[in-house]
Amino acid sequence: MRYAVLLWEYIKNYAKTRLTYRADFWIEVLSDLMFQGMNLFFILIVFQHTPSLGGWTEAEVVFVYGFFMIPYGLFTTFFNMWNFSERYIVKGEMDRILTRPAHNLFQVLLENVDPPSLIGSAVGAIIMAVCWNDLGLAFHAYDLLMLLLFVIGAVLVYGGIYTALSALSFFSDAPTGIVPLIYNIQNYGRYPVNIYNKTIRFILTWVLPFAFVGVIPASYFLDKKSDDISQLALLTPVVGIVFFILGLSLWNYGVKRYRGAGS
Repeated sequence: MRYAVLLWEYIKNYAKTRLTYRADFWIEVLSDLMFQGMNLFFILIVFQHTPSLGGWTEAEVVFVYGFFMIPYGLFTTFFNMWNFSERYIVKGEMDRILTRPAHNLFQVLLENVDPPSLIGSAVGAIIMAVCWNDLGLAFHAYDLLMLLLFVIGAVLVYGGIYTALSALSFFSDAPTGIVPLIYNIQNYGRYPVNIYNKTIRFILTWVLPFAFVGVIPASYFLDKKSDDISQLALLTPVVGIVFFILGLSLWNYGVKRYRGAGS
């Protein structure tokens, strides 16, 4: 309950700060939507040159992209840690965090919360709904429960991977590290992994499981029962929990090794 209250207080402070400059707030929202729109436009351009992609139709791939946007929006809202190394390690703000009683990772996440990213999740849900209707997919009440489980699992996959990457900053003071590289790799998870060779497919499924934030859970709703991808969909929450535990464990280990910013 104490952490829920802290979350609410941080969001209120965020609103007071950002809405002081409302034009900047809406420009940020618009730029984020334009970025997602360009990604969707790229998918549509691809299908101008091919009728299918690895056996997936245009509507199915757009459906996957819609699902991809939902956990991604939630992730960027609550796990906005892109500048962790520069701000908290290089500039020494981690010292301040460690003087407070709340868990240090939770504090870092709250200080960087980004509610406008939730708009991307809403747009993703709309895209899914439109494609669901266009594809003539059957709808059952339990589909909402499965969607919730898959989204939570996907967010945990994101959170675990990027928490682990941020934790590497405790062992090195490099201001950026490999986060930009992994950020680019994650985009491959929104496409059918069967279009890649076996090595890339293995990496996207089990090493950096970005396939579990897009195509694998989305395939559950597309009735691709004979597809190897959809058979892994129910593992999404499990993979999410496992990777988040690994990421949190590495974070806690890094905090124990942290000795402060020095002089």
